Amino acid sequence: MIRKIIQIEEEKCDGCGACAEACHEGAIGMVQGKAKLLREDYCDGLGDCLPACPTGAITFVEREVHEPSSPKSADSQLSQWPVQIKLAPVNAPYFQKADLLIAADCTAYAYGDFHNKFMKNRVTLIGCPKLDNIDYTEKLTAILRENSIQSVTVARMEVPCCGGMERAAKAALQASRKSIPCQICILSADGKIIEE
Repeated sequence: MIRKIIQIEEEKCDGCGACAEACHEGAIGMVQGKAKLLREDYCDGLGDCLPACPTGAITFVEREVHEPSSPKSADSQLSQWPVQIKLAPVNAPYFQKADLLIAADCTAYAYGDFHNKFMKNRVTLIGCPKLDNIDYTEKLTAILRENSIQSVTVARMEVPCCGGMERAAKAALQASRKSIPCQICILSADGKIIEE
């Protein structure tokens, strides 16, 4: 994109730093005692730095400015709706022969690649036993009993309140009287898998 941007002549710069202080966008910084345009995409082209420069080292130019590319967003792996345990129906076509993920809702925020690591190729149910103030055992038992669930993965945080999610899932598996493989994955508060 071609736009107005500042240019700093290094030979004229006396290193006073007044332009860097005047730049509200943080586009200018001091490098080895000289003012430097650090982020051209931050420069707004309004020139608050120009009157601050005592040596006239800063001028405007019009040129191509390279905006940083945005990181590519990952594709969602969500395969059904609703996802809240309280709202999910007991019977739904997506439960047939499904690999089921039962996740504490904090886990998706703690683990950066949650969709690909945990949700991909799974039906996802989320909840928080502390915030919902509910025991999910009865609902999960009905889902497991009335559908052909192939496997269960429980994703929870290491914090004590997430123990309710794991207990409910284990109790539901036992109450369903089905032999369904179950995996418990525990995440740390800083997003690391500490048990899988």
